[in-house]
Order: sequence, then C-alpha cells, then structure tokens
Amino acid sequence: MTKSIHDFQDEHGRITAWPSDRRKAHQQAILHYLRGLFETGVSYQQGEVEQILADHTTFADEVNIISELLEADYLATDGQIYWRADGRPGGRT
Repeated sequence: MTKSIHDFQDEHGRITAWPSDRRKAHQQAILHYLRGLFETGVSYQQGEVEQILADHTTFADEVNIISELLEADYLATDGQIYWRADGRPGGRT
C-alpha cells in the first residue's frame, strides 16, 4: 500500500479513526493493515474477529469494519466462521 495509515493511529499503533469516503486509498491501507492481524488458513468465530479488531482499534465499530473487510475481499465468511480470503482454513494448528 502506498498510503500511510500513521495519521489514523495512536502511539500504540491502534486505529483511532476511519477515513472519510474521499480518502478511499487510506481506507484500503487500513483494511490491508487489519487483514494482517489474521493468519492465513485459520478460522475465527465472530467474537474472535471482533476482539482482534477491538484490540487494534479505539472506536467501537467492529461490525462495520468486519463488513468493510468482507466487502474488500480481505476476509471471507460462510456465515458462521471467518477467515482471511487469501487462504481458506484447514483448521487451527
């Protein structure tokens, strides 16, 4: 990603704000960063996804961020579990 997310992070690296729709490149950079919090080939329950996002953001909007990650094809779901879209889970190791 070419856009920096630094302006949207606090001193602990947590995302503190969601960029406006005029800043789509920054939104994509943040989604790319958040995707990196999930391991390829690992399945996650919704609560786990929400907790990971809550640990790395300061705004309480995990459901909308999950929707953004799904829409951008960074995460995938079958309605019960979630995984990184670049690697369908084969089970936790």
